[in-house]
Amino acid sequence: MAESRAELDQLCVNTIRMLAVDMVEAANSGHPGMPLGAAPMAYALWSRFLRHNPADPAWPARDRFILSAGHGSALLYALLHLSGYGLSLDEVKNFRQWGSLTAGHPEYGLCPGVEATTGPLGQGFAMGVGMAMAQRYLAGRYQRPGFPVMDHHVYAIVSDGDLMEGVASEAASLAGTLGLGRLIYLYDDNRISIEGGTELAFKEDPGRRFEAYGWQVLKVADGNDIQAIAAAVEEARADSERPSLIRVRTHIGFGSPKVDTAGVHGEPLGAEAMAETRKRLAWPAESFHIPPQVKEHMGKALTRGKDWQDDWRLLMAGYQAKFPQEAAEFQRVLAGELPRGWQDAAPVFQPKEGPLATRAASGKVLNALAQKLPELVGGSADLAPSTKTVIAGSGDMRGRGAECGRNVHFGVREHGMAAAVNGMALHGGVIPYGATFFVFADYCRPSLRLAALMKCHSIFVFTHDSLGVGEDGPTHQPVEQLASLRAMPGLTTIRPADANETSAAWQVALSRKTPTCLVLTRQKLPILDPRLYAGSQGVAKGAYVLDEGGGEPQLILLASGSEVHLALAAAQELGAGGVKTRVVSMPSWELFREQDQAYRDAVLPPQVKARLAIEAGASLGWERWVGDGGDIIGVDRFGASAPGGKVLAEYGLNQENVAARAKALLKG
Repeated sequence: MAESRAELDQLCVNTIRMLAVDMVEAANSGHPGMPLGAAPMAYALWSRFLRHNPADPAWPARDRFILSAGHGSALLYALLHLSGYGLSLDEVKNFRQWGSLTAGHPEYGLCPGVEATTGPLGQGFAMGVGMAMAQRYLAGRYQRPGFPVMDHHVYAIVSDGDLMEGVASEAASLAGTLGLGRLIYLYDDNRISIEGGTELAFKEDPGRRFEAYGWQVLKVADGNDIQAIAAAVEEARADSERPSLIRVRTHIGFGSPKVDTAGVHGEPLGAEAMAETRKRLAWPAESFHIPPQVKEHMGKALTRGKDWQDDWRLLMAGYQAKFPQEAAEFQRVLAGELPRGWQDAAPVFQPKEGPLATRAASGKVLNALAQKLPELVGGSADLAPSTKTVIAGSGDMRGRGAECGRNVHFGVREHGMAAAVNGMALHGGVIPYGATFFVFADYCRPSLRLAALMKCHSIFVFTHDSLGVGEDGPTHQPVEQLASLRAMPGLTTIRPADANETSAAWQVALSRKTPTCLVLTRQKLPILDPRLYAGSQGVAKGAYVLDEGGGEPQLILLASGSEVHLALAAAQELGAGGVKTRVVSMPSWELFREQDQAYRDAVLPPQVKARLAIEAGASLGWERWVGDGGDIIGVDRFGASAPGGKVLAEYGLNQENVAARAKALLKG
């Protein structure tokens, strides 16, 4: 019997291997080496430990599996197909082709069962940390003795390349600090990179490095030993105090004549090597061959998954009977639904409360809404006193056995923070946010891009948004960052002009369920009277008429953020001189683009050619809104160290210059 099971296991492993290399060969593109080497560890995990239901990939209590080494996507697709996910053999055969579900790297939201978009190395590693953080928070808030309703694990297969990436190091350090014992990573230690052996650039002992981070590190000497791999996973699961890294010694391209060479990493085997691989693995010549006993055995994941999910539903029924209030909230947050009347908690600011920096207003809004939204969880990259992102009275997320509050101390790890925020969003049940200074959005950018690509509900709070930062100088004064974020498809960037626009911006960010960046000032700004200005409604539309200027406009001043107040002051001066000047607050280009043409024309009448845009950032892109007859006052060089008001004035962001440039436009 034992021998029969061992033979079946080996047959399953070889099926996974050959499905993967057949995909790559058919596409004439891809990475066969990693699946050939890592198939045994993947099979051991999926067949013996992974609690999931292929019939319901979104079951909230499932274990999460991430293929951080996303270039080995064919391995994941083979597992998904054989386990009974909605991924047909035709889709498997259509690997890397137009319109297929089996993209070159796994894509969240495209292929069922893919938990995160991976491929940029280190990102999957860091997102898994975020998923484990979400599990920790939800378990701490909702679980009760006898009711482990959020009791799952987060697994990943990570590569040498993942461990070289800085984002993984940041996330690993954070995971060790938090003691995320539900996090178990299998390290595909094949010691080959694209350029050759990893010793070319990677000589440290990663095991000792991870032990220093606070991880449990286990070793499996033979990556083909399924029993040893399973025993290591069992040992990892038994340690609830530390995340675990299981270092599995594998051989890239195992079974092929290119084994242990860089040449098998990222290109098809080719006809000759493919034939030799089939011979070595005793595999039929037929492409995409799946033995019936493999299909039956791995297809049992559907039965097991249904049983697990049914058991969880029974557990939830008992939980609901005993803890109805907690259960109702738990089910709501898992469904991603906001409670009725949550927006009523958003503060409305009056002019007498100002002047107030939008970062400070954001902190007040966050704390007010957090009372209604327990799913709001986040923190900053060691800048909470400056970014104003602490939820008062909500405790901190700390190491195992300590409190599990909502405030996360990400440390000075901007990239790891942003990736972990994405992982928390992908996990579900929480609405995560991460905060830092706007200039450091550059450190977050790859994770921002993935957030946009995945359309996940991540919120990024960026403060100290312009030259108004002042004395810290050009290293801390953002210039090109706004233009950079606006160029990113799928990302909503909002730069509010005052406290009430900030309140509206948070409401938009919470409602949209896609990634949003809130860009906020360090310096204090006047509060626009909500009785006179429709900021709360206007922000949701991206741009709106703030001041009509006395009738049909001769000139339009457009601005975002702090420069809206400069536009209002200049418009008053121009109006006194008889120029009918409309002021348009434009906090979000993306939201404005979503409006119909009639609304956009109502805000920016096509017949009014004299338009002047004002913003303390790069001028790039404003051409679209000012047109051929317009002008832009922006910042197209780096800043300087001096008091913020002085820097802004020296760069032409002052009333005198705005009025002069406006008059020049009218003269034509």
